[in-house]
Amino acid sequence: MSENGSLIINIIANSIAGPMSGGDRIWIECAKRWIKERDITINVFTTEEGIARGHCYGLNDVNYVLWSSSNFNKFGIYILYFWRLINGCKEAVRLPKFYGKNVILLSSSDFMPDSIPAWILKMRMRTSKWVAAFFLFAPNPFGKESPYRGKLFTRGLFYFISQLPVYWLLRKFADIIWVTNDLDRKYFIEGKRLTSDKVIAVRGGVDAKTPLLVPEPEKKVFDAVFIGRFHPQKGVLELTEIWRYVCEKKPYAKLALIGVGELEDEVKERIQKYRLENNVVLFGFKDGLEKLKIFKKSKIVVHPAIYDSGGMAACEAMACGVPGVSFDLPALRTYYPKGMIKTPCHDLRAFAENVIKLLDDENLYNKTREDATAWAKEWDWDKRAKEILDLMRDHE
Repeated sequence: MSENGSLIINIIANSIAGPMSGGDRIWIECAKRWIKERDITINVFTTEEGIARGHCYGLNDVNYVLWSSSNFNKFGIYILYFWRLINGCKEAVRLPKFYGKNVILLSSSDFMPDSIPAWILKMRMRTSKWVAAFFLFAPNPFGKESPYRGKLFTRGLFYFISQLPVYWLLRKFADIIWVTNDLDRKYFIEGKRLTSDKVIAVRGGVDAKTPLLVPEPEKKVFDAVFIGRFHPQKGVLELTEIWRYVCEKKPYAKLALIGVGELEDEVKERIQKYRLENNVVLFGFKDGLEKLKIFKKSKIVVHPAIYDSGGMAACEAMACGVPGVSFDLPALRTYYPKGMIKTPCHDLRAFAENVIKLLDDENLYNKTREDATAWAKEWDWDKRAKEILDLMRDHE
């Protein structure tokens, strides 16, 4: 129950499994800062993985409520997905009501195990406000540029179909919708209910202060660094081929890979196939100072996502003074208007050429590095979390 005008934020993060997504990072980093406010209580309804992850990243002062265990992990992703959906709905029906207009229901993703229970809670607690995150439109699995090709087609089709009812529910019942870029806002703004001020482009953030604590190394160890989930959308497989092209011109070029995910084994196979064992270093998951030290040892950051609505991982490296190279995805034109050299989409050789050009052209490198550092300062998490909280409060 909400009392004395205090704000209760109920975060539904029932889909968490595997590597941290950008959406997870947004709510975790924001919650770390919101919980410091005296008049805010945060409840997180999540999984065993979510509880472990929240604690690992310093989110210790919220109230965790376990909605789903890991008992169904061994049965595969589809069974686990529906188990969390069913269990989340059951728990949403049983949950005692939170009363008051200053109660926020925040569904942390567009996945059904987050969105459907949030909708149920909204129907039970009409005076509450449903803030729904919808950070990425599922690609059409039949499209030529879909990352879900070949053996991944079934998964892509499931993702695409499962997102359709969520999209409909959000347009009809959500009070505020978070998207990642201005291009996606137009798909939700509609009539008198979802006006333009209620569909908010919530860009991610970075820690702008901690990189200052990490000294610059005497010598850069890596020519480039990648950070992100090893996922089809992130272009990590394409990156192995890109780096093969780079090594044709620069045989001793070194690439650091930070991340884990479902494609990890295939990435290792390609590294062996292309004989890049001496050119690529796999670090697995890193965070905090360990991650920043690798950034500082790197000359550039590569962001080869082939399907994305934004992405904040590259900006974490840019905050360390590391310029970048990416594909020219429409969303990245607004996400990274400077500090990131754009490459024609899907042209792997052109991507490699831009990497080499940035490494070899000192003037271009210094200019792009200055732009990257300046742009990253606009992403400070403290500033971003306050902006998001103010937007939610404005609609109370």
